[in-house]
Amino acid sequence: MASSGQKTAKYIFVTGGVTSSLGKGIIASSLAKLLQSRGLSVTIQKFDPYINIDPGTLNPYEHGECYVTDDGAETDLDLGHYERFLNIRTSQANNVTTGRIYNNVITRERKGDFLGRTVQVVPHITDEIKRNIRLLGETGEYDIVITEIGGCVGDIESLPFVEAVRQLKFELGEHDTLVVHLTLVPYLASAGELKTKPTQHSVRMLLENGVQPDIIVCRTEHPLPNDIRRKIALFCNVQVNSVIEAIDAETIYDVPLLMKKEKLDQRVLYMLDLYNDQDADLDSWKEFLGHLKNPTDSVTIGLIGKYVELRDAYKSIAEAFIHAGAENECKVNIEWIQSETLGDFDQVAERLRDLDGILVAPGFGERGIEGKINAIRYARENGVPFLGICLGMQCACIEFARNVLGWTESHSAEMNPNASHRVIDMMESQKKVTNKGGTMRLGAYPCKIKKDSLAYKIYGKTQISERHRHRYEFNNEYIGQFEKAGMAATGINPETGLVEIVELKNHPWFVGVQFHPELRSTVMDPHPLFVQFVRASLGHSQEKRMVDTTANVG
Repeated sequence: MASSGQKTAKYIFVTGGVTSSLGKGIIASSLAKLLQSRGLSVTIQKFDPYINIDPGTLNPYEHGECYVTDDGAETDLDLGHYERFLNIRTSQANNVTTGRIYNNVITRERKGDFLGRTVQVVPHITDEIKRNIRLLGETGEYDIVITEIGGCVGDIESLPFVEAVRQLKFELGEHDTLVVHLTLVPYLASAGELKTKPTQHSVRMLLENGVQPDIIVCRTEHPLPNDIRRKIALFCNVQVNSVIEAIDAETIYDVPLLMKKEKLDQRVLYMLDLYNDQDADLDSWKEFLGHLKNPTDSVTIGLIGKYVELRDAYKSIAEAFIHAGAENECKVNIEWIQSETLGDFDQVAERLRDLDGILVAPGFGERGIEGKINAIRYARENGVPFLGICLGMQCACIEFARNVLGWTESHSAEMNPNASHRVIDMMESQKKVTNKGGTMRLGAYPCKIKKDSLAYKIYGKTQISERHRHRYEFNNEYIGQFEKAGMAATGINPETGLVEIVELKNHPWFVGVQFHPELRSTVMDPHPLFVQFVRASLGHSQEKRMVDTTANVG
């Protein structure tokens, strides 16, 4: 372990080749977990090659979910993996895009910082990339900073990042940097062979850019025999024990153990010249995996959303269910339901009757909104455990206004600014905002919970902090009428009075939250809302089974 004084961080770079979606984020997270479990202080950052300043304005179909940090940064979904594996908080410094790099350099150029000089990719853009790479390492908080370079080696947009890595390897000490290259070793069924040529070409392309990988991690569907490892080592200029097998796993949470078996952490420590005789302590991780893989019961929960065709759009929600399921020793089966298919309420019961719980997911825009409202009505009228997140909470308020309070024209100002009862309205602070990027209510905000509430039973405390990403809020003009009719606002932002949590008084388990609890759920610290929602769904499932058994006996 590093000394207690100012630390000098070591830098690990994770690049990828052959194809995208090989799992650089999971490999980076798994390596970080192993190093952390040895007592080292580790953080991970993601450098994305796209020109957007951040993914906040991207359609989820383009890039999956937008992950929000405590400090309000809209970031890549890989940061969710980093937090879930390491149980640490990331920040804006952990995700940097080409857009932000160029924006910083161009802003400096306009200020006159480069007077008389031609601003170029090298050195000005690469200098800015290097500056951002080293930001976290220079805080003195970390022994190791892992930097994941997005995209594939050979992509035009990735070239400045690879060049910055080349320069840093040259500028820093011999044992201060390490490049881990993730590649693919495909299996050709017709030939009955694993093929190393894609890996060779990928490494050769990296070498053409001046970067020699130190460790090669090979994604594969079949075990890598020693002759294949030796071949890769020979043609890619690495030692045989630096060729690491990353075989397909049952769950991403198996990968740290697989990497430990391959001695990836030992190899990294040796090559970084870091002395560490503390074996990786993964007992609690193994306990989590034991619960995950050996459930004693199961539940089926419907996730109602408009982006369900791309499940990465709800990545953090799906992972939060995994954490909560393991905590309850219960397998959570997610039924992915496109909200547009629920537009006719007469057909909703047929579609949802077998569910043990219903979650209405966050999102923006009008598409599928009536289906979400119909699903909530079904959950409310039939006593099905319900959790609404962000827009899901807003839809719960609209449904309640329409079908309990009788305000049939109720809506959100986002969907219908001329509605007679805008129970969801835009915040005053948002009404003059014209730019779309980075201007929502973003990041962690406090919430005060009322003691005589389901929310208090869930959290066990009155003061919490949760992450937000939205422009519209519950319209406080209607709080009194909602309370009288049976929907209580039990969580309030103490500074603004904005409603954060609503719940039904005469329902077994019905909670809507304006924030995104899924962003705070980790392997070692499952979010209490998801834990209790799964527990309530499990209880509902057991009650249904008991009724069915009694009916069959009768």
